[in-house]
This record gives sequence, structure tokens and C-alpha cells, in this order.
Amino acid sequence: MQDPLPAVPAKPPNPELRPAGDLLRVGRAHDRAGRLDDAVAAYEKAVQIGEKSGERAVLAEAQRRLGVVHHRRNNAAMALELCTRSYDGALAMGDLILAGEALNSLGGFEFESGQMAEAQTIFRRALDLAFSSEELRGRIEQNLGILATLHGDYEAAVNHYKRSLDAFSEAMDERGCALAYHNLGLAALHQADYEVAEDHFTRSATIASRFGDVHLQGLCLLNHAEVCHARQQYGDALRRAESALDIFEQLGARMDKSGAYKVIGMVFRDTGRPVLAEQRLQASVDLAIETGWVLGQAEASRELARLHQMVGRNQDALVLLNSAHRLFNGIEARVELVDVSRKKNSLEETFLAVVREWGLSIESSDEYTFGHCERVATYAVSVAESLGLDEMQKTTLRLGAYLHDVGKVRVPHEILNKPGRLTDDEFDLMKLHTVYGVELLTGVEFPWDLKPLIRWHHEKLDGTGYPDRLRGEEIPIGAQIICIVDVFDALTTTRSYRPAMTREASLAELERCRHWWRPDVFQAFMASVGAPGWQERSPATV
Repeated sequence: MQDPLPAVPAKPPNPELRPAGDLLRVGRAHDRAGRLDDAVAAYEKAVQIGEKSGERAVLAEAQRRLGVVHHRRNNAAMALELCTRSYDGALAMGDLILAGEALNSLGGFEFESGQMAEAQTIFRRALDLAFSSEELRGRIEQNLGILATLHGDYEAAVNHYKRSLDAFSEAMDERGCALAYHNLGLAALHQADYEVAEDHFTRSATIASRFGDVHLQGLCLLNHAEVCHARQQYGDALRRAESALDIFEQLGARMDKSGAYKVIGMVFRDTGRPVLAEQRLQASVDLAIETGWVLGQAEASRELARLHQMVGRNQDALVLLNSAHRLFNGIEARVELVDVSRKKNSLEETFLAVVREWGLSIESSDEYTFGHCERVATYAVSVAESLGLDEMQKTTLRLGAYLHDVGKVRVPHEILNKPGRLTDDEFDLMKLHTVYGVELLTGVEFPWDLKPLIRWHHEKLDGTGYPDRLRGEEIPIGAQIICIVDVFDALTTTRSYRPAMTREASLAELERCRHWWRPDVFQAFMASVGAPGWQERSPATV
């Protein structure tokens, strides 16, 4: 005779119960160790025996666990069918705990597919059924905490995780405690409380190792690696991320591999190994695409863009940043992994840094115009504020101002820095910088409408501008704003062909030419020109 399970009577009424229970236990052991093929075989046999013996509790639990394994293997339809059958069977026999377990798993499926509202509803239903099971209540609180984390509500997340830890401790479920410590570590990591995060990940990993939970060990290693990277402990970060990668490779956990490659790439990038960094970050992007992990793709694209920025590949960086921005917008539109506003703000800061750096690099060889784009951007935003433009319009203006002269890289150096007046032919060539700028950005699609600002920032209301001699309302207001502040900065700074004009003389010249700009733009300029950022500049400052 086989040894009975501790939770099963020595002489069960149905002799088929014992092997089914044994198989369920064996399947769980394989599952936790990452031997998924063996786990599937054991669970499937337990289902077969449970169906034949009529032991519905074993059957429902085996169906649920088999469904979870199928979900991890990206077989969503089979996972949904098995867990739904588990829930229906548990309800039919009045076992609310098993029904709650099935609901918790179904909520997890909705969560991982990006259906956050549906997931939260299901988790709440499951929590209502978990009143007599501390262990189940602990797992549901965990899931609600994860949802709160993704919404950026870290206070609520920590409260859920602490309730989860209390429930697992009450149930003497050390593995559940390990999960709670892991997720408390994640909450601390998001809040940049690295010492607390490190302590939680270490506790979680210790318990996971004792119980043989290889996947959780891998997650602890990976997230601990992120802590080390944030603290610039690059050697430790690389060692932990590579160990996590080995675990995820053995488990076939491709989405988690994407996360490991991202951290490894970030370490290589930040320690001066750009070739290796690009390989690893691209692998992270590719795996995220393959597994449908939209958030992972967006974040890996952002990190790869930062690498391109560091090595001066600004156009490549902007292409990737736009891709990441589009992905984050898609996530937000689907109410998916939503703490998107914070992530998008971080992304847009990177966007601005790349554009600003590119604009400054264009001017770096010219002592006369260095800093021009920075000043034009600052002035343009000041005018936009006077006009009451919204945040999107101000961001568009700032970015457009940084890039408004990008086309000058194609204008010969001797024309850009000619000390005297340009000939008509030379001036015609100089005017082409507005066209060249748009051509340089042909392969870059921005979340903001920058190209009209670049092409038309020398157009004038009366049709005397260039390159297209637009008139009146044909000219975007942003281009008009950049035009007037561009002229002001040109007048008040020393150039190769003339000294700087005084502020008063510059304003008088602008008044003489006010017919070039819309009345509201001119008035907003004059209203904002008295702001501190304008007044503090010496006319000779370049």
C-alpha cells in the first residue's frame, strides 16, 4: 500500500482518493520546482482519477492547478476552461474555499492579460468567499496589493501586502509569507526605499529557497538586481540578474527573461559597454513583443533609447522613445497596467533630454549661437504661458524650440559663421535649414506635432517669410511663437556678423516688425518679456 497523505484519512472511503491526492501533491512539487512537463502529467492524471472516482474536491483542485500551468505556458483558452470548470464544480458541491481559489486564479488571468477592472472585481468576489481560509485570504490580498501598486497607490498596496503577511503568518504558510515579503520589497523599490526593499527580497528569497520555489527565487534575484542597479552596485546587479536569467531559462519563463535582459542591458549601458548593452536590451524588447508583454516592451524600449542617447544616436533614440510613448498610451487606453502617468512623465523627461542634448550638440561648435536653443525654448514656454496654452502645447513648443535649427547641420560651416553679410545665394542656402530639419526627422514620428514648428518657424504673417511664404492663419501659433523669440534672442546675442543689441533696441526693432506676428502672439511676448528669466540676461551673454 502507498503511504497516505497527512491530510487524508488512513482508510479513505473511496480507494481511488489516495492516488489522486498523491498525484496532486506530486504535481505541486514539480510545479514549484519548475518541472512543468512533469507537473502537467501529474495534474492530468489526478483529473482523470478524480473524474472516475467522483472525488470532486480533488478534481476541482487538480483542474485549477492544471489551468494555472497552462496559463504560464501561454495557453489562455485551456487555462480559462479548466479554472472555470474548477469554479463551477466547487460551487456545485458547496466548497466556497475551492471556489474562491478558482476565482483567484481567474482574476490572475484577467490581470495578466491587462484587464485590470475585471481582475479587481473577481478578486473582491474571491475575498468574500475566503472568510474561513487565512491562506486564501492572504493570496487575494496579495493580488489586490499588486493592483494598487500598478495604479501607483503604494500606501494601499503596502496595506494589502501587510494584511496578506498577517494572514499567511496566521495560517503558518511560510511560502505565502515569502510572496508577501517579495511584494513588500517591490513596493519599497517603487518608492526608492532601497534598504527596506533589499531586506524584504532577502527574506523572501531565503524562504523560497527553503521551500524549493525556484521561480520566486528568480524573481527575488531580479528585483534585488534592480535595487543594486539603482544604488550603482553594478557588480552585484549583474550577478543577480544573470542568475535570475539562468533560472527563467530553465523554467521557460520568457516574459521574466525579458525583465532580466533589461536589467543586464542597463548595467552594461551604465558601465560603459554599449555593444553588449544594445544586444541585451534588444533581446528584452524582442521577448516582450513575443510574449505580448506591452509594459515590458515599452520599458525596455525606453532603456534602449537612453543607451542610444548616451552614444549620440539621437534619431534612433527618438524613434524608440516614440514607440514607447505609443505603447504607454495604448496601455492607458485599455486601462491596463495603469500607473502609466508616472511612467509617461519619466518617459517624456527622457524625450526632452534627448531633444535638448541634440539641439545643444548642433550648436556646440559655434561660440556665438551656443545656448540659443535653450533660451528659445525657455522664452517660448513663457510666451505660451502668457497665452494660456495647455501643457501639451507647451511641451510641443519646448521640444520644437530645441530642434528648430536642427537642419543647420547641413548648411556649410563657412556660411553659418560668415562674418559679413550673406550673398543672395548664400542666404537662399541658409533658408533651406528649415526644410533640411524636417528631412532629418523623416524617420522619426513624434507624439507631438513638431515638424510644422521646425519647417515654419521663419514664416511671417504678411507672407514674407520662408520656406513656403505662408500667410495669416496658415502659420501654426507655435511656429509664430518660436519665430518671435528666435528673433529676440538673435538680436540680443553677439553673432559672427554683428555685436549684440541692447534689450531696449531689440524691443524697438521687434515693435517695428510687429506685423510679422499675430497680435495675440506679439502681445503675449511683450507681456512675458519682463519675466525674471528674460530680465536677468545680459545682452552680451551667449
